[in-house]
Amino acid sequence: MINTLFSTECESRQNYKHDYNNLRLRICLTSITAIMEKTLLLLSIMAITCTTHGQTEKVSGQSIPLSARPGSIEFEIASTAVIVVDMQNDFGSKGGMFDRAGIDISMIQKAVNPTTKVLSAARRAGIKVIYLKMGYQADLSDLGAEDSPNRLMHLQIMHVGDTINSPTGTKSRILIRDSWGTDIVTELKPMKDDIVLYKTRYSGFYKTDLDMILKTLGIRKVIFTGCTTSICVESTLRDAMFRDYSPILLEDCTGEPIGYDFSRNNHVASLLTIEKSFGWISDSDKFVKSLEIAYLNK
Repeated sequence: MINTLFSTECESRQNYKHDYNNLRLRICLTSITAIMEKTLLLLSIMAITCTTHGQTEKVSGQSIPLSARPGSIEFEIASTAVIVVDMQNDFGSKGGMFDRAGIDISMIQKAVNPTTKVLSAARRAGIKVIYLKMGYQADLSDLGAEDSPNRLMHLQIMHVGDTINSPTGTKSRILIRDSWGTDIVTELKPMKDDIVLYKTRYSGFYKTDLDMILKTLGIRKVIFTGCTTSICVESTLRDAMFRDYSPILLEDCTGEPIGYDFSRNNHVASLLTIEKSFGWISDSDKFVKSLEIAYLNK
């Protein structure tokens, strides 16, 4: 009896030691993977910086005035980035998450054309373009704790993780990474030198490398486009201001479904809040024109 108990205890301890070693190995591998991913990201950023350096020399160090509210603001090519927030199929395309939930997406789709002009002008000038995409791991492990508001709202209201048939005829899962729903809308597809980041909360700074990327690139001014104005765009913009970046929102390059039919809707409320407390408001025409004038005067 004693021998049996002793044998069982030894076996239990061996199993515990085996499980503990496996856990340590998994943690170690996860850490190594994270370090490698960050290293590759930094190398890609350095490569992008090198390839765009010659372009920024076209208006080397020139301060470019931009007409905005509450007052004009100046920016320089090398220290400015354009951020495109969540302009993906699940938010801005027919058959995506918003559309399937009966949410009007017309104002998001309306923002596509002016955003196209802004991105084209920015790339020609050598301004960095960064895309943010809302997307979760396939096992929903990054959705939040069981009782977290983020998890509950996304599962109960938006049915995140559900499998659907996309308009392309392929299977997709709502807000799951590397599926049709998290692809950027066709008209705004990223180019090879653009940076694309996934995020799991409304703010693009939450548990992402966005801040590190902006600092590595020497960015001080951030031009915001995307959707939705008062949720993910404003959340990211506020966090940018809290980190001492100067945020500029292009009002015709954003869209907000909440309160869209009201005379004073959430989009307008966000613009006013940002103008008064968090940054500057401009539009696509003013931004593109400012770059055109800078090149004419170089």
